Amino acid sequence: MSEFQAYLQLGFEHITDPNGYDHILFVVALCAIYAFRDWKKVLILITAFTLGHSVTLALATLKLITYSSDVIELLIPITIFITALSNFSETNQGEAKSPKLRYILAVSFGLIHGMGFSNYLRSLLGEQESIVMPLFAFNLGLELGQLLIVAIALGIASLFVEVLRVKRLTWNHLISGIVAGMALSLILNNELFRTMMGMSVE
Repeated sequence: MSEFQAYLQLGFEHITDPNGYDHILFVVALCAIYAFRDWKKVLILITAFTLGHSVTLALATLKLITYSSDVIELLIPITIFITALSNFSETNQGEAKSPKLRYILAVSFGLIHGMGFSNYLRSLLGEQESIVMPLFAFNLGLELGQLLIVAIALGIASLFVEVLRVKRLTWNHLISGIVAGMALSLILNNELFRTMMGMSVE
């Protein structure tokens, strides 16, 4: 396997890894109000998220920006929680009441997730001199994994909404509620959050 293929695979496996499901939850939350027939809307939304996380992934990996990893680990589930909650204001027709705001949130939250991705990539790179190719391959792997998650999420949504005739609004509320609950659990169990709240850390 070439170096490019290795980093491509690592990027794909990182975002699709069930053990690190926070990024999966965010993508699911973004897509919760849509079905396959809305693929153009989803493509625009996911592209907005991609733009955001690609920028900070590159800047952080190249060490052009610095940040606290503990803060990012707390902010990521917060972005998931906010996105899931925002879905409850959407219509029954897969239309965002404020589409521009939704795109802005996707870009903004993408910036935060990109810093999370960079933690893993930098741990892989070590002191490697040339990181442009690994950075590109890893990011491409992330996108392929992201598209797979989107396809699965939209496929399941279409099955329930268009085949089993579950009301779209009911499906949206069900999935968004599950994601919000899981995100809230991640927040409450985050070490930095518990320290800030004066809670004991096991």
